[in-house]
Amino acid sequence: MPMAPMPQLKAGLFARTAGAPNKGAPPKASGPRGVRIEHRIGVQAPAEAIWDVLYDLDRWAEWNPLYPKASGAIRIGAPLSLTLALPGQQHREIRPVVLEWVPNEQLHWRLSMMGGLVKTVRYIEIEQLAEESCIVASGEIIGGWLGPSAARRMGRAIHRGFVAMNEALKARAEAAWQAQRG
Repeated sequence: MPMAPMPQLKAGLFARTAGAPNKGAPPKASGPRGVRIEHRIGVQAPAEAIWDVLYDLDRWAEWNPLYPKASGAIRIGAPLSLTLALPGQQHREIRPVVLEWVPNEQLHWRLSMMGGLVKTVRYIEIEQLAEESCIVASGEIIGGWLGPSAARRMGRAIHRGFVAMNEALKARAEAAWQAQRG
């Protein structure tokens, strides 16, 4: 299970760190801190085909084994209502908030659990390699006071969930792209 400290996301989530100016220059950008769990997969479809599948939350139940129920609007600051189905665990409802999204590129949301003792940033990022070829990174940064402990305890199940979701996303996007090309 890939885990690494100090992750760098495609786009900065928290813009700049607080602190004294650096000789008149703005402070250096800093990403969220925590344990990162990630899975990447190649998809033989353009970014638009992958994004179309991701953006349609109402249809996640048709293909997504990690989030078999999803609703909400993909807008910055908007809450989502998701059913999380980690392998080997009971389903549970979560209510993350959209942090950032860029069509055909990324979707990030945050979730605070256990009274803020565990804070996560979930990301799905699409990197276009060629006209009909992309890599999708699906991951989570688990931080907060109890974040490292939660990552150790649940990390394998989270990673298996990302693998299952990515494989299902790949199959759905590739099938949709092939059908569209006719």
